[in-house]
Amino acid sequence: MGSSQRVRGYDILRGFSVISMVAFHACYDIVYLWNVRLDWFRGPLQDVWRVSISWCFLLIAGIMCSYSRNNLKRALKYLFVAAIIWIATTLIAVDTPINYGIIYCMGFSSFLVWALNELIRKKRDACAIEPSGLVSRPSNGSNTVQLKIVAATLFFAFLLTLEVPQGRLGLDCFSGPYVTLPKSLYTTEALNWLGFPGPSFASGDYYPPIPYSLLFLVGSTLGLYMKLQGVPSILNKIRCAPLEWIGKHALEIYVVHQPIVLALLTLVFN
Repeated sequence: MGSSQRVRGYDILRGFSVISMVAFHACYDIVYLWNVRLDWFRGPLQDVWRVSISWCFLLIAGIMCSYSRNNLKRALKYLFVAAIIWIATTLIAVDTPINYGIIYCMGFSSFLVWALNELIRKKRDACAIEPSGLVSRPSNGSNTVQLKIVAATLFFAFLLTLEVPQGRLGLDCFSGPYVTLPKSLYTTEALNWLGFPGPSFASGDYYPPIPYSLLFLVGSTLGLYMKLQGVPSILNKIRCAPLEWIGKHALEIYVVHQPIVLALLTLVFN
């Protein structure tokens, strides 16, 4: 996305989420690595805080697919960074290594968007295909309504599959109906990458494609819709230079923040 087209509100939202992530990880390290008691950092508050960060990252990353000139290159960059993070956290072993974490999910999902777009491009007929999106470019109001329906359907599918890694399909996380998935799906390590963790799988940050690529695709669909219909005016008007800078460098900060946090906490508590 060129500087003239840049929607600064996206950078601000991402920058705020980066700060929230750093604070969350600092609290996590204090509690679980240094065994310092923080009574408020537990239960629903901890879960809601984690969700507010990761869901925001995935939605915005999906939205950015509508602006990216090369989603394949974007996917490969994410996957390369994910591999480096896995190697580093495995070798250093301060905590459980990060296996198929959120950066991996962004890479897989960006690749999925690229692959779907290529498939549509090859099979297009009379419809005009949006080069950087998931679906045909809407030509009238009825098609934009379809985009809303696609986004809503994907989000509902995301909620239904939210606990697939735990062996359940449905709305158990909201005390709703669910079905237990076949245990055979979870007896092998071969499906760890997809969302069916095997018996010995462990990760300090697990965001598999099922369900999280569905949330990413929600963002991609909304991004295409807003790109065509116009983003909310507040996203174009809002300004905050520090948050914008952080948002533009979110990936780099993600990579380096944990070693810095650990070093600072070591100085404080040791």
